[in-house]
Amino acid sequence: MQKNVGKVDQIIRIILGLALIIWGFVAHNWWGAIGIIFLGTGLIRFCPLYAPFKINTAKGEEQGS
Repeated sequence: MQKNVGKVDQIIRIILGLALIIWGFVAHNWWGAIGIIFLGTGLIRFCPLYAPFKINTAKGEEQGS
């Protein structure tokens, strides 16, 4: 799997994901579960929605398989 999420994008996704998860617990609703998607894509550095549009914020960084 080719990484297509750069370092800055990764940090933003992880912070946003954690914030949404915490907000979901505090607000007692399921919308916070969306944070799991952001957290997951940030941790594995691959966004499936970037692939069809050929978006790659990891350009210039070491590409992993």
